Amino acid sequence: MKPIFLVATFPLLASGCAATLPPDVIAPGDLAASQAEVRPLRYSSPVSGYTHRAPVDPKPWRNQNDAQAPEGDAS
Repeated sequence: MKPIFLVATFPLLASGCAATLPPDVIAPGDLAASQAEVRPLRYSSPVSGYTHRAPVDPKPWRNQNDAQAPEGDAS
């Protein structure tokens, strides 16, 4: 058998041996009448942070490489 099949079926078999059912995850009471504060939604454009960048020609790499090279002898 493939190991991935065992990994997928083991939780299903183990959950069948559970002694109790999981608790309900439903909030009690009337949620519409609750005093919970909710911030109002504001529209935010999905392209608001966009900056146009045009392609440029490559710069000479030798100057950048020499500027980042450690000082001293390379031996």
